Amino acid sequence: MSSDPQPDHPGTSVATDGPSPSWRDWLAGARPRTLPAAVVPVAVGAGCAVGVSGVSLGGVTWWRVALALLVSLLLQVGVNYANDYSDGVRGTDDVRVGPLRLVAGGRASPAAVKRAALATFLAAAVAGLVLAIATSWWLLLVGALAIVAAWGYTGGPKPYGYLGLGELFVFVFFGLVATVGTTYVAIVDVPAVTWIAATGVGFLACALLVINNLRDIPTDREVGKRTLAVRLGDGRTRWFYTGLVAGAVACAGLAAFDRPWAALGAGSLVLALSPVRRVRSGAVGADLIPVLGETGRLQLVYGLLLAVGLSIG
Repeated sequence: MSSDPQPDHPGTSVATDGPSPSWRDWLAGARPRTLPAAVVPVAVGAGCAVGVSGVSLGGVTWWRVALALLVSLLLQVGVNYANDYSDGVRGTDDVRVGPLRLVAGGRASPAAVKRAALATFLAAAVAGLVLAIATSWWLLLVGALAIVAAWGYTGGPKPYGYLGLGELFVFVFFGLVATVGTTYVAIVDVPAVTWIAATGVGFLACALLVINNLRDIPTDREVGKRTLAVRLGDGRTRWFYTGLVAGAVACAGLAAFDRPWAALGAGSLVLALSPVRRVRSGAVGADLIPVLGETGRLQLVYGLLLAVGLSIG
């Protein structure tokens, strides 16, 4: 996709020479409430590594785990900036119920947001290169695919996020890849239970995106953004969210067959009751914004409890 901005839309500032955003604007554009999606898989992956028989805390290469966390956070922020840019120049964010957008909200020029996204992806690539040098060169391919997928979510001529494939990207890269990758760089091994834990992590990462897209069904449908929620429709999307939450809890139970303390992750079910109840009761629009926060907290607590349980064994 060309970096030239599209024609102006009402209420949208897309000129190249736009306002100078403050650090608060950049922080808001990074969408810090989405960062648990980057922290949780690394924590769970590290827990899987610690709980391997014969591996102690000292047996884990913690600087590589820290670098994996940095890569995960940078990719999440990069995705957020890239989505802000791509949706902004397309005009698909002109009418929003959710958080501030830099381009659509006129807080920053498209060029500035695009540079921020590319700079963040570059930083993630550099950190990933260090991990590849320290462990295995095949990680370079995984990292390259993650960055291409992050940009292609809403960028490029045919963004797959507009085709209903966003949840697949989130599940693969912020579930399987981030969790399994962390375990691998920590101990250069991947026990089978890691894949079960990674699946649970991926389910809750998808649940966050599903709520976001459920809230935006009316506006997304209007601008031709065919997210999975638009394709499924309101009712089935609500069941899909419920199934993802239940699936995550079930994964903690399955992991407990290998490491009994992993059942701690299922204890987060108590935090799932409120968001599931809101979704099942038919909350729409702004009423779904609290569900995003509740789902984020559920994801964080689930990940921490599961990580602790996996590490104990």
